[in-house]
Amino acid sequence: MFTFMASRLKRLALLGFFVCGSLLEVPVYALDRSNILLDIVTHCVNTASANYCSACRVPRNDAQCGAPQECQKNTEVWALSDHYTVIRDIKMCGCPGSFVHGLALPIYPVTGVEDPKRPEGIWQFAWDAGVRRIAPETLALVVNPRLRRSQNQLHVHIVRLAPEASQRLDQENPSYVRTLDAIWATAARDAAAKGLDDYGVLVKQGPVGGFWVAVTSYSPESAFTQWRCD
Repeated sequence: MFTFMASRLKRLALLGFFVCGSLLEVPVYALDRSNILLDIVTHCVNTASANYCSACRVPRNDAQCGAPQECQKNTEVWALSDHYTVIRDIKMCGCPGSFVHGLALPIYPVTGVEDPKRPEGIWQFAWDAGVRRIAPETLALVVNPRLRRSQNQLHVHIVRLAPEASQRLDQENPSYVRTLDAIWATAARDAAAKGLDDYGVLVKQGPVGGFWVAVTSYSPESAFTQWRCD
C-alpha cells in the first residue's frame, strides 16, 4: 500500500512539474489579437520602461534588445510625446520605400470612435507626423468604424489619398473646419445627422489652411486611400 501511494504521489508530482513547466513556457506576449496595438503602446514605444526587452513582444528597431531586424518583428517609432506616438504600420513591410502607412495612437487605452476619452489632440499630432512623409495635398488621416477595424486601440491611419478620392469624397458632404481640434465634435455631429451610430472619419487638407472632415458608414481607409502597396 505504501509503495502504491508513493508511486502515485511521484506520478502526480511529475504531472504537476510538466503542467507548470508548460505554463511557464507560454510567451508573455500571448494576447488577444485585437489588443496587439494596445500591447505595443503599453510595452514597446518607451525603451526606458522597466524590463523593456522582456516585456515588449516587438521591440523597437533602435532598441538594444538583440531583436530580429525583420520588419514584421520590430516596432519603428516615428514620433513620441507624453500622450501619443506614431509608428510604422506593418503594411509597409515588404513594400517599396515610396509607400507610406503610419499609425498615430494614444499611449493609454482608448478603444476608438465610440470612446468618450478619444482625444482631439491626436489629429494634430498625426498631421504633423504625416506631413514629414507625405505632401499635405495628398495626405489623409483616417479612423475606421468600430465594426470595420481589427484593433481595439484607437489608431489614426496616416496614408495617401487614392487618385480621384477627393471627387468621390464630395458625395459624403464633408464639413469644413479651420483647426484640427474640432474633428471629433464635427464628426459626431455629422454622424448624428446621417443617423449613424458607428462611423469612420477621414480628414484631408482644405482651403485657406483648413480641413475637410468626412464621416462614412464604411471604412474610409479602404474606400479612399492608398492603404497598401500592390
